[in-house]
Amino acid sequence: MSSEITIVVNPTAGRGRGAHAARPAASAFRDAGFQVRTIVGESAGDALTRARAAVADGTGALIAVGGDGMVNLALQAVAGTRTPLGVVAVGTGNDFARTLGLPLRDPAAAGRTAADALKGARLRDIDLGRAGDRWFGTVLASGFDSRVNDRGNRMRWPAGRLKYDLAMLAELAAFRPFPYRITLDGGATREIEATLVAVGNGASYGGGMRICPGADPTDGLFDVTVVGDCGRATLLRVFPSVYRGGHVRHPKVSVYRAARVELAAAGITGYADGERLGPLPLSARCVPGAVRVVGP
Repeated sequence: MSSEITIVVNPTAGRGRGAHAARPAASAFRDAGFQVRTIVGESAGDALTRARAAVADGTGALIAVGGDGMVNLALQAVAGTRTPLGVVAVGTGNDFARTLGLPLRDPAAAGRTAADALKGARLRDIDLGRAGDRWFGTVLASGFDSRVNDRGNRMRWPAGRLKYDLAMLAELAAFRPFPYRITLDGGATREIEATLVAVGNGASYGGGMRICPGADPTDGLFDVTVVGDCGRATLLRVFPSVYRGGHVRHPKVSVYRAARVELAAAGITGYADGERLGPLPLSARCVPGAVRVVGP
C-alpha cells in the first residue's frame, strides 16, 4: 500500500467544521508516517473528478472529511476499486460512520483511528447500494421523509436542522399516504398505500434514526422498511421510537429483505445518503463487497 493518502474535504460540512477538521486529521496521519495530499474541490463535481484521479493514480487511501454527503461523493470514486475509504465524520448526520463504529465529530481521534487501521491493514469489504449510476452506503429514502427533504431544500430560511424541523411540520399538515408499487427480487409487484419506504444497506439515516435497525452491510441484502397507511396521529406516536428502532414492532410497519428493489410512486423523490437521486420510479440493487473501508 502506498504511504501517500488523499484527504477530500467538504469545507461546508457541519456548518464549517469540515475545513477545520481536515487539519487535526491530516496531522494524525502525518504523525503516523503517511504523506498527505488534500483535495478541496471548487464544487462537488470538481471534488469528485479530483478524487477519482487520486484513486486512478494509486493513492493508498481516500479519506472523506465531512458528513454523509461527502462520504457519498467519495463512494463514487472508490466503489468497485480496492482503494480503501476512511471517514472523518464531522457532518450533521454521520450515519455511514455510525454504521462502521467510527468516532463522530472528533477529527483527531478519527484520524488516529484510520491511520492505525491502515498501518495494521485492518480493512474490510462491505456492501453498497447502487441506484442507476449512483452508489450509496446507508439508506435510500422515499415518501414522507423525502418530501420533508424536498421542502427543506426549497427553504432559504432558517439554516441547519431547524429548517428541516419546520419542513416536517409543514408536511405533517398536508400529510397523506402515497400509493406505491414495490417489487422485490423480481417477484410479484405489491400495490400498497405507504407513508414511506426505506431501503437500508445500513441501519440509520437522519443522524441516528434507525429506520432499518436490522440492516447489515455485509450480508448482501437490503432491509426494506415499509411504513403503511397510518394516520397523522399514529405517525407522531411512532416517530420517536425510530431512534431506537422500535417502530418495526408496530402493526403498520413491515420489513422485507431483498437484493433488488424497485419502487414506483407518483410525485415522490428518492434520496440516498441524504443526497437527491431523482423522482421515482427507481431501482436499487445491493452489491456485495463493493467498497473496502478502513476499520476501527
